Amino acid sequence: MTTTALDRQTTDLLRDLAPRVLSAVVRRHRDFAAGEDAVQEALLAAARQWPESGVPSNPGGWLVQVASRRMIDQIRREVARRRRETVAAEDDIAVVFPPADDLDALAGRDDTLNLLFMCCHPALTSSSAIALTLRAVGGLTTAEIANAFLVPEATMGQRISRAKQSIRGSGVPFEAPDAAERADRLRSVLHVLYLIFNEGYAASAGPDLQRADLALEAIRLARAVRALLPDDGEVAGLLALMLLTDARRPARTGPDGELIPLAAQDRGLWDAAAIAEGVALVEASLARGAVGPYQLQAAIAAVHDEAARAEDTDWPQILALYGLLERMADNPMVRLNHAVALAMAQGPRVGLRRLAELEGDKRLVGHHRLAAVRAHLLEMAGDRDEAIAAYRAAAALTASAPEQRYLLEKAARLAEGSKV
Repeated sequence: MTTTALDRQTTDLLRDLAPRVLSAVVRRHRDFAAGEDAVQEALLAAARQWPESGVPSNPGGWLVQVASRRMIDQIRREVARRRRETVAAEDDIAVVFPPADDLDALAGRDDTLNLLFMCCHPALTSSSAIALTLRAVGGLTTAEIANAFLVPEATMGQRISRAKQSIRGSGVPFEAPDAAERADRLRSVLHVLYLIFNEGYAASAGPDLQRADLALEAIRLARAVRALLPDDGEVAGLLALMLLTDARRPARTGPDGELIPLAAQDRGLWDAAAIAEGVALVEASLARGAVGPYQLQAAIAAVHDEAARAEDTDWPQILALYGLLERMADNPMVRLNHAVALAMAQGPRVGLRRLAELEGDKRLVGHHRLAAVRAHLLEMAGDRDEAIAAYRAAAALTASAPEQRYLLEKAARLAEGSKV
C-alpha cells in the first residue's frame, strides 16, 4: 500500500469515526465545545501517528481515549485555576479516567443520529444549529459550510464559535432530545442532511467532483430519521430526493473524473433500483396530502430520472413544480433552477429575462452557478461571444477543479467554433 493510498484511507476512516467519537466524548463529559476541541486534537494526533505506526486495531477506542485524556487535562487545569483563584482545596474535583473497555464500548456505539438531533439545540438559531451540525456530524470544513450558506468563511467561523458559546451558557443539557424536542428540531435536522448530501454530490472545492462518502452518509442518516418518523412526508421526500439524485452518480464523471452534464449522461449507468425506490417514496408521500419543499424537489428529480432520453424530459411539468417550490421557499438556487426550467420549456430568451431579475440577489453575487447558468442560456440563444465570457467568468469563481475544467472547455470549444 502506498503512502498516498494510506493517507486517503486514513482520512476516510477519520471522517467516518469523528461524529461517533464526538458523541461518546460529549455523552461522558457533557461539554460540547470542549469535547469538539478535544476530538479535533485526537484526529490531528491520529493523522500524524497512524501513517507511521499503523491504524490501531480499535481506531474508535483509540480516538475516544486520546480525546478523553485531553478533556481530563482541561478539567485538571480548570481545577488548578479555581484553586489558585479561591485558595480553597474544597474546590478540588476527583478526575477518574474510565477503563479502556468502557471507552471502547462508547466508541463502538453509533450515536450519530442522536448527535444530529443534539446539535440542533434549543439555545441556537436555526442557521447556527445547522452550521454547527455540519461541522460535528457532516465533517465539513468551515469554508465548505460558508459556501453552502453563501456567506464569507470568516462570518461562518464566527457563527460556529458563537453557537458553541451559546450552548455552554444556556444551561440546557447537551443530550439526546425526547420525542417532542425531536419534532421541534426536525426542520433543522433535515436541512443539515440536505446540505451534507449536496456537498457530497457536488463538492464545492477540491480536485474531485463528488464526495461519495458524504452523500452516502447523508442517505444513511436520512434512512435512520425515516425509521424514527415513518409517517413524515418531508422525511420521505428528502430521502427520495437523495436517492433519485445519487442514482445518477455513476454517469456524472468520465474516465478522468471530468464532469458530464445531465443531458449528456449515459442513462444506462443510472442506478435503476435507487430510482425505483425514490419514485415509490415520493409518490407515497405526495399521496398523503400536505406537500413540502423536499417532496417537490423529489418530484422534480423523479421527472428527470423517468425520462429515457434528455429530449424526453417533461420540462413543462418541471416548470410547474418549480413554480410551486418558488412560492414555498425563498431560496436563490430554486429561483435559478426555475430560470433554467423556463428556458427549457419556453426558450432561452425567456430564461435570460428571468435570470436578469436575480442579478440583485446578494446571496448570488459572486456565485459561479449564476454565471454558469447565464453562459448556458446565452449559448442556447446563439450569443456565442457573451457565452464565452460568461463561461470564463464562472470558471474563475468556482473552487471545484472539475467544474472549472468543464467551464473552460466549454468556452474553448465555443471560441474554436467562432474561428471556423
